[in-house]
Amino acid sequence: MRIVLLGAPGCGKGTQAKMLVEKYGVQQISTGDLLRAAVASGSELGREAKAIMEAGQLVSDKIVLGLISEKLASPELSHGFILDGFPRNLAQAKALDALLKGKNLPLDAAIHIHVEAEEIVKRITGRRSCADCGAIYNIYFSKPKQEGVCDKCGSSNLTHRADDNEETVRSRLQVYEEQTAPLVTYYSEQKLLATIPGTGSIDEIFTAVCSALEK
Repeated sequence: MRIVLLGAPGCGKGTQAKMLVEKYGVQQISTGDLLRAAVASGSELGREAKAIMEAGQLVSDKIVLGLISEKLASPELSHGFILDGFPRNLAQAKALDALLKGKNLPLDAAIHIHVEAEEIVKRITGRRSCADCGAIYNIYFSKPKQEGVCDKCGSSNLTHRADDNEETVRSRLQVYEEQTAPLVTYYSEQKLLATIPGTGSIDEIFTAVCSALEK
C-alpha cells in the first residue's frame, strides 16, 4: 500500500496517518523526520541539507527526493508507505512519480481529506493546550467543562500558540490553495484520487479512508 495524503493544514492528515500506520503496518514517511535523521547521521545528503538550512534556505527537491529514495530501500517499508507533507506542488509530484516508477513502486492512491477553509480557521485558531499535562481543547468545538481550567489535571495554564492566529492561518491556507491544491486535479486525472470529508468524528473519517483504500 503506497499512499499520498493530501489536505490543507488542520484537516487531520497527521491523525489519520498514524491510524493507517497502526492498522495496515505501513510506514509514514515524513520529510522533516528524514531531514533531521540525515543531518544527525552526517551522511552526504545530510551534510548538504545542513549547510543549506544553516544558510536559512529551503532544502532543494533534489535532496528531499534523494532522502526518500534512500528510505524506500529500507526493509521496514516492505508493507508500503504513507507520504504526508510531500509532494507540496506539481513539480514535486511529477518528480516523485518518476522516482517511484524507476523503482517499480507506483502509488496506489492519493487520499484527499477535505475541510472547508472557515472550519479550518476555527480548528486552528481555537486550539488551546494544557501546558501541564498536554490535553488539547478547542474554544469552538471542545471546550473544557470550566472555562480556562483543564478537565484532566485542573490546571488553569491553558495556552494558545502564537502562530495559531487568524492572519497566519489564512496565509498558510492561501499558500496551500496556490501550490498544493492543484495536486487534487493531478491525481484525479491519474484515477488515484479519493476525496474524504474531513468532518465528523476521527473514527468516522478513518472508516471512510479505509473504505476508499480497500475498494
